[in-house]
Amino acid sequence: MPDSVIPVPTPSRESFGSRLGLAMTQRGPLCVGVDPHPGLLAAWGLNDDVEGLRTFSLTVLEAVGQLAAALKPQVALYERHGSRGMAVLEEFLQAARSASVLTIADAKRGDIGSTMAAYSDAWLRDGSALAADAVTLSPYLGFESLRPALDQAAESDRGVFVLALTSNPEGASVQHVGGTDSVAGRIVSAAGEENRRNRTAPSQRETSGHALGSVGLVVGATVGSALTDLALDLSGLNGPILAPGLGAQGGTAADLRKTFGSAYSQVLATSSRDILSAGPHAAALKAATQRTLDPLT
Repeated sequence: MPDSVIPVPTPSRESFGSRLGLAMTQRGPLCVGVDPHPGLLAAWGLNDDVEGLRTFSLTVLEAVGQLAAALKPQVALYERHGSRGMAVLEEFLQAARSASVLTIADAKRGDIGSTMAAYSDAWLRDGSALAADAVTLSPYLGFESLRPALDQAAESDRGVFVLALTSNPEGASVQHVGGTDSVAGRIVSAAGEENRRNRTAPSQRETSGHALGSVGLVVGATVGSALTDLALDLSGLNGPILAPGLGAQGGTAADLRKTFGSAYSQVLATSSRDILSAGPHAAALKAATQRTLDPLT
């Protein structure tokens, strides 16, 4: 993949799903997680402080931002540094916008009423210092509890990724309940319906021909046979599938193709530690990103 900048249209021009589809086509279906864990900072020779956080984040952006379809900063790892850490996240998001790099804020927000509206205002409103191109959401207070974020994202041509089927062992105790009429299945169905509803809205703009919906799902790369066991059909989602777990967590490109089958073209695979551990030098980060990306395309 070339290192030259491949422009990504701004939110005011077309929907997040369309912009992400274009980026996945031109750059490949890889999202690089920006996860400044204390151990990684130490491995890079950086202090576990705000300056280390800033150096780490901007180095990842500069090194791999033009190779990946999107970058996914893990919000909790900025929050642990307090207000100054969140200021670094704001700086990172602004720098990514300036470089035409799509960002997914991995915040996993989920609440009700005015609180959910406030989260939506923070992560999805035009002009917010924390506005990303998309944000991850938790639907476990009910899918409709996410309505403020769903509507705000549609209004501002941004996107959301809703947790559906995660690979952590504890997730099954909630997500698998109901078997072939599972909680996860109902989330999948609701997300697909949201994309169908938005596709017919007058404000929905799809000018690039890469017509993914802007409501995506998070489905772990290492969920194994769970999609089949729960009879989950992702073909009707018409949106992107964020699949964390590639690399250090054990997922491979072959696993993704087997797990997602006919929906593989919608999959945005995510790798974090496997790529980031190659730092701090930009050339090594680029090489690790390319090695990860090649089997996906």
